[in-house]
Amino acid sequence: MTRVQARDTAREILEIIPLVMRTVAAELRAAGEMPAPAHFGLLSILSTRPRMLSDLASLQGVSLPTMSNSISAMVERGWVRREAPDGDRRVVMIDVTPGGRAALERVTRCAEAHLADVLAPLDLTARRKLQGGLGVLRKVFAAAPASGARKNHRTPAKR
Repeated sequence: MTRVQARDTAREILEIIPLVMRTVAAELRAAGEMPAPAHFGLLSILSTRPRMLSDLASLQGVSLPTMSNSISAMVERGWVRREAPDGDRRVVMIDVTPGGRAALERVTRCAEAHLADVLAPLDLTARRKLQGGLGVLRKVFAAAPASGARKNHRTPAKR
C-alpha cells in the first residue's frame, strides 16, 4: 500500500468509526442501558483486570480529573469500586463489580443486537468483505505499538 493509499484508508477509518459508535450509543441511550457511552469502554477495559486511575486516563486519552469524574459516576451506579491493595492508600485500583459485569453483559447484548439488525440486510458477498476487513483491522491494531511508542508522523507543512 502506498503512503497516499494508507492515508486515504486512515481517513475512511476515522470517518466510519464515529458513525458506528454514534448509532450504537444512540441505541444504548434509547434502551436505557448506558447514560455515558464512555462507561461501556471503561467497563470493557476493567472486565479484564483492575487498573489504576492513571492507566485508565491514559488508555482513554483523557485527563485524570475527567477519568476521576467518570469513575465516581460508575461507583455511584455500583458498577466499579476503588480498592487499596494491601491497605496501601497511595495506590488505588479500580475494579469492576458483579453489578458492573452484569451491566456490561446487558449493554453488549443490546449493542450486538442493534448492530446485527443494521448488518442483516447485507448480502453474503458484502458480509464476507466486511468480515475480512474487520479481520485485517484486528490484526493490524492488535500488533500496533502503544501510544507514544512510535515516532511522530506529522504531515510536513506546505509552503
